[in-house]
Amino acid sequence: MYVVYFLLLLEVQGILEKLGKDKQLVDESVLIGCTEENEAQFSLDLGEIEQSEVEQLCGGVFVDLRKAFFLLRAHEAPLVAKGQALLRWHQSHKFCSATGQPTFRNQSGSQRVCHSSGFTYYPMMAPVVIVLVSDGNRCLLGRQATFPPGMYSALAGFCDMGETVEETVHREIAEEVGLEVQSLQYSGSQHWPFPQSSFMVACHATVNPDKTEVSVDKVELDDARWFTLEEVTEALQRKKPPRNPKGEPPTFWVPPSYAIANRLISEWAQQQQLKLKRS
Repeated sequence: MYVVYFLLLLEVQGILEKLGKDKQLVDESVLIGCTEENEAQFSLDLGEIEQSEVEQLCGGVFVDLRKAFFLLRAHEAPLVAKGQALLRWHQSHKFCSATGQPTFRNQSGSQRVCHSSGFTYYPMMAPVVIVLVSDGNRCLLGRQATFPPGMYSALAGFCDMGETVEETVHREIAEEVGLEVQSLQYSGSQHWPFPQSSFMVACHATVNPDKTEVSVDKVELDDARWFTLEEVTEALQRKKPPRNPKGEPPTFWVPPSYAIANRLISEWAQQQQLKLKRS
């Protein structure tokens, strides 16, 4: 059981005062959204405050963001992701890259300005392609060494300077698994706060069913292999990370429903099921 707390301004100020902090610290928060009732939503960095004290006052615990994504509900995850990304950006852009002088944020936290150079800095996202590769009957999923045991996902890579999305897809698939993409189709996009702040462009790609031998780039991936519709359908039904008995191989599972990788995998499974019904 878990609870995500959305605190009112007065509640946050009260907590700060109990912690011996100036309640005006809330002025350092950044605007991340607005509810349907026109209530502004903000994110505040409490990194300099003793974690255990905050947990005690709020009646909860801090959770690593990657783990939290397996617990958050669909409407909560984008807010948390945006909040973390904006706070990280402010932490790393306190000085002007041209003059070395301090930069100053605007009230909402949407930009920073260097008064010496006049430069205005805006938060930026790095474009990333995330691709589900299919040979017509199976889909190809990979895993990095940092993934939880048993989790496989769609392949992903950063766009190089000057590349189109299409060029990035062809290059990344060739580099990571040694396959040649024949066609691709755009699916959707998503902000993703890792490793810093990424803009995920999701696509489906097909390869020649007669040329499916995978050559894994061990620098980029820990493993990559083909999965059947039956395996994928079973994995999609697992709503949380499986607990594996000691000594047994990890159970295959996929990213949580909030991740766009899950959307790609689900779309592929639905397409395969429709194809089976028509045949």
